[in-house]
Amino acid sequence: MGLLDKLFNSSTTAKSGEVSNSNTDLAWIDLKNIGQLETIKERSNAKTQIIFKHSTRCGISRMVINQFKKEYQLQVDEADLYYLDLLNHRDISNAIADQFNVMHESPQLLVIKNGKVVSHGSHSGINSMELKSFI
Repeated sequence: MGLLDKLFNSSTTAKSGEVSNSNTDLAWIDLKNIGQLETIKERSNAKTQIIFKHSTRCGISRMVINQFKKEYQLQVDEADLYYLDLLNHRDISNAIADQFNVMHESPQLLVIKNGKVVSHGSHSGINSMELKSFI
């Protein structure tokens, strides 16, 4: 893989639940089916759940996720971090909008506690969110 591929690679996820050893990759859980939304709601009663919605063809989304990966400070035991590839799973994004009553944006970060979205942001607002305050 060349240097440019490493910098701009659109494949940002580890396998579902797998922790990556790279300092810029996170312990992403791939969000691949609508049924996972119910699990996210249930788990949010005990642990903060975070969903990052990313468009792999969008330069702005790529820039935001790269900055997010550099600045993300939460430990695995503090929050579950889900990754949603919008190009492959727009149906899940639509279900998120319906179930959590949050308008779809891209890129978008949602913080879920006790079955409800307690904060969300898009574009530059994602990296200005104080995620520690939701733990």
